[in-house]
Amino acid sequence: MAKARTRGGRALIWLVVLIAGLIGVNFSAVQWGGGSWTPNLALDLEGGTQIVLEPQLAEGASVTQEQLDQAVAIIRQRVDASGVSEAEITTQGGRNIVVALPGEPDAATMQRIQASAKMEFRPVLQSAAANVPGAEPTAEPAPEGAEPTATPQNAWDLAWITPEVQSAFDTFQCADVDTTQVAPADQPYVTCSTDGTARFILGPVVVEGADIADAQVSAATNSQGQATGGWGVNLELDGDGPASFDAVTRAITGLPEPQNQFAVVLDATVLMPITSNAVITDGNAQITGGFTQEGAQSLADQLRFGALPIGFEVQSNETISPTLGASQLQAGLLAGLIGLILVVLYSVLQYRALGLVVVLSLGVAGILTYLVVTFLSSTEGYRLSLAGIAGLVIAIGITADSFIVYFERIRDELREGKHLSSALETGWKRAFRTILISDAVSFLAAVILYLLSVGNVRGFAFTLGITTFIDIVVVALFTHPLLRLLSRTSFFSSGHRLSGLDPQALGAVYRGRAKFREPVVAARSSREAQKRQTIAERKAAVGAGTSTGTGKEN
Repeated sequence: MAKARTRGGRALIWLVVLIAGLIGVNFSAVQWGGGSWTPNLALDLEGGTQIVLEPQLAEGASVTQEQLDQAVAIIRQRVDASGVSEAEITTQGGRNIVVALPGEPDAATMQRIQASAKMEFRPVLQSAAANVPGAEPTAEPAPEGAEPTATPQNAWDLAWITPEVQSAFDTFQCADVDTTQVAPADQPYVTCSTDGTARFILGPVVVEGADIADAQVSAATNSQGQATGGWGVNLELDGDGPASFDAVTRAITGLPEPQNQFAVVLDATVLMPITSNAVITDGNAQITGGFTQEGAQSLADQLRFGALPIGFEVQSNETISPTLGASQLQAGLLAGLIGLILVVLYSVLQYRALGLVVVLSLGVAGILTYLVVTFLSSTEGYRLSLAGIAGLVIAIGITADSFIVYFERIRDELREGKHLSSALETGWKRAFRTILISDAVSFLAAVILYLLSVGNVRGFAFTLGITTFIDIVVVALFTHPLLRLLSRTSFFSSGHRLSGLDPQALGAVYRGRAKFREPVVAARSSREAQKRQTIAERKAAVGAGTSTGTGKEN
């Protein structure tokens, strides 16, 4: 009994530590991360911004449905990169793309949406600051070896810089960049950086965007593997990428700037020039350069999700109202409240005082869920939608089902004649296996639904997965430990008629099943008492018979 009490107390302490930890991380997110103590709401509840994107095509050209579908898929990936943002992305009129985002999108999100064209890696042959509009352009001296004395031998050969290319570079204005045109992959071309502060002469393509297998953000490290305190993008190449990357880094590493650089090109502009500090032979490299975490994440998203097959520009940008969603939210919350009340009433009627354990457990589950959702909203960009709220409402039934499984196991053990403390432990072992299997199936369904769906359905799957996991935590760290402590009270241990563990009530309610019988210990004591009484009676009978016989002889 003392051991069970100790285990129950420890479990409750761990639960308090968990809740305190969640409060602490939420406090940190609010104080230093710009978060909030309330979850962010999705488009259907908060309203937001609707952006209509129009494709930029050459005269006489048309957009195909395949291109639109690919563009929608890539934009959705880019928008959802920071979490389940509940964006709605659709096509309109077989030509435009409509992006509806909750709240007001920031500049980085807008850039993700509009980024298009083909992504390429090209060597930098020459670079300079952008020409000032209206000012007389200053001719840049051609780098040594740039005279076209021979046919270029590779993509980084300075022989690509012909007098015509040099002249175009000297007079080039960044405002003249045409993002709807893609230069031939086997030819050099002149362009500017995305922010318009620098101009470049780039060689032919050395690595295609299709060869990028993955790009992830991590802490930046130096050549010795030590953290530098900044952020970097870990780049992974496949296909022809590793061999091409090996060749270009082997050739340009150690050359004077800017010939030791290659450019990440998207939308016909240079996202950034990358300096090659080492020969990369395996196709795995880290891109650094004074990134903030947000800047590194934005570049990683662009590299990982590739480029749109066609260019788009914003045709319209307007605010949309959440009026319809607000009324639906009220209806959804009302339905959830009614469901909660029904669960509580059923628990109290069926399990008497045990129903109060259900109420307390649901309250703890609600606190944990709220803290987790708020934390994810502040740190991961999660937004709560109507579908997500539906997942939370369904969780009430999942959690209540776990309590029913546990309580019925305890009652079955009591019907077998076990003491309450023994019934609790045996019933818990059997019930917990059933709860784990049930929750594992629900969690697996939520994961598959999340991976295979988009938009609001992902929000439903996300909250369903969270609440399923929390159900296990609550049952293991609160419900069972609380019953261990309650079992020590005379109200429950004596089987009071209002405790939900009354032996007579159990036999009366469940007719046709095995009737409650007295505990094994009590039965054994009764049999021993009867045996002692029988022996005493026999001895008395023998003594009486002996005395009678003796009297007759006399």
